[in-house]
Amino acid sequence: MTIAVVFTTYGVVNQVTDGHLAAAYTLAIVAMLFTASSYATLARKYPVAGSAYTYTQQAFGGFAGFITGWVILLDYLFIPMINFMVIGIYLHTQYPTVPEWVFTIAALLLVLVFNLLGISFVNRANFAIIALSVLLVLVFMLLAFKQVLGGDTSVGLLEPFSFGEGGIGAIASGAAILSLSFLGFDAVSTLSEEAKNARRDIPRAIFASTLVGGLLFVLVAWTGGLAYSPDWATLSTEDVDAAGVTLVGELGGAPFTAFFIAVYVVSSFGSAMTGQASVSRLLFAMGRDGVLPRPLASCIRASGLHSLRSSWSHSLQCPVWCWTSIRRHS
Repeated sequence: MTIAVVFTTYGVVNQVTDGHLAAAYTLAIVAMLFTASSYATLARKYPVAGSAYTYTQQAFGGFAGFITGWVILLDYLFIPMINFMVIGIYLHTQYPTVPEWVFTIAALLLVLVFNLLGISFVNRANFAIIALSVLLVLVFMLLAFKQVLGGDTSVGLLEPFSFGEGGIGAIASGAAILSLSFLGFDAVSTLSEEAKNARRDIPRAIFASTLVGGLLFVLVAWTGGLAYSPDWATLSTEDVDAAGVTLVGELGGAPFTAFFIAVYVVSSFGSAMTGQASVSRLLFAMGRDGVLPRPLASCIRASGLHSLRSSWSHSLQCPVWCWTSIRRHS
């Protein structure tokens, strides 16, 4: 869950909602706040590292908890893989002579090193990434308002928040896609056993990250909708996929596009690091409960809780990504 992720589905959802991305994000926030509230309630009752695995186990029994745990493990394995792939694609656009897989493997190894340095380092790195992302949003909004105030009044100030001709159905469809932007807020709950006051701080962090992140998504969608409003229905698939980069280029030219790509890549690093750190806690909890081999929990605790798990997940992600890359290029 990073601010830059709003540009990943920017064109797709704008096409679905006919330019009413801000309305779709507003609806998505409401739905996700209910989910965040549920997570916060359960995190307050069960302040342990298992997150949804523990919650399901306590509510529905061991088998349901086992299935939930493995589903989340797969989730936290595939999300970093997507991040590594995006890093490769974006950097390849800037350095076409270097293959995508070189950037991807380099990113995977770098994230592994960062995770081995410990959760404190990951925390500091994520704070720096958030600061860069907020700076990107501020510059983006300033450039968008500059264009609007300079005479581009083709879109009304509140029009991006309306339902448009597609009605609530189109907005709801867009909101369903935008749930992708909120993936990761639940990772906060995996850090319960490392928080000083987990019953108080973890629920607050879950709810605050969802609310603040969602509001930033809305701001980007709103200002982008004011400054850039093509006929979304007539755009080709390639134009829709590249809409986020096109919008950035329209507002700030090549310098801002380069800054945007840099922040996007760094944000992908942050997302991958968070996924690696979170899955280690989940594996620890499952090993401690005997769902996975118990010695695994002891090893992870002795290694600083997550560095051993990070190495294990990288060993899975590397061959899987290489296989998908070969399939994609063959």
